[in-house]
Amino acid sequence: MKLRFPGSLTALITPFRAGAIDEEALERIVEDQIANGSAGLVPCGSTGESATMSHDEHLEVVRIVVRCARGRVPIIAGTGSNSTAEATRLTLGARDAGATAALLISPYYNRPTQEGLYQHYRHIAEATHFPLIVYNIPSRTASKIEATTLARLAELDDIVGLKEATGSLDEVQEVIRRCGDALAVYSGDDALTLPIVAVGGAGVISVVGNCVPQQWSEAVHAALNGDWVTARRLHYGLLPLIRALFLEVNPIPIKAAMAMLGYCRDELRLPLVPMSDGPRAVLRDALRAVGAQV
Repeated sequence: MKLRFPGSLTALITPFRAGAIDEEALERIVEDQIANGSAGLVPCGSTGESATMSHDEHLEVVRIVVRCARGRVPIIAGTGSNSTAEATRLTLGARDAGATAALLISPYYNRPTQEGLYQHYRHIAEATHFPLIVYNIPSRTASKIEATTLARLAELDDIVGLKEATGSLDEVQEVIRRCGDALAVYSGDDALTLPIVAVGGAGVISVVGNCVPQQWSEAVHAALNGDWVTARRLHYGLLPLIRALFLEVNPIPIKAAMAMLGYCRDELRLPLVPMSDGPRAVLRDALRAVGAQV
């Protein structure tokens, strides 16, 4: 049976202070996530600004999160790249640092064919022998992994899941129809988590879980347990906040939100810049509406 990580897995921000990783802030965030019911933690993804981190910084963040978690929740490290060799090195580094699994964005910019995408993931799986979650997000990569390719990948023992961010529920259903239990499907879009769970998804790799981990974890677990009355109530209560967190490109708004909540500085690495005033005001109001003290 392949590994599954049901529930809300938080795609962690990476806090910075004066350009460096803020280890103290990251440790606090990890502790708060675990205390408030997050089912797993995902460092070094898009939300964690991995694109602007060096290889050494990348592994440092993974080591900090693994050390702080102390085995209490699974750690799924982001290790993707548009270079198969680099993605392999990052995945081996995450494995050696003690992560539970790896999340790999599909190769971006070079726009491989479906066969190229299959061979990319197959090579990493065979080179690392480590549980891998494929990340399908055409809006960032300029290429889409088709359901037929995902069905081929699901036949490999070490390909255990899919972060699904095509935005298409029709696509989600086709993947689940073809792959069944061979591939756990996680929503890559907070707003689509409930419908994806309803058609057989395993949960979500979440942005909003950074700032409201308890409420969001309860919503996702209610859906997984078939308590749709509770799940819908919590979902719709958080939906304005979810939308506010995408008024500008992720992770600009979630970094602003976490700074408002006192977790870290509102510091990003170029080319990302802090949230502009108008959307920031909407975000602050959305946080207040769910009971946050900001």
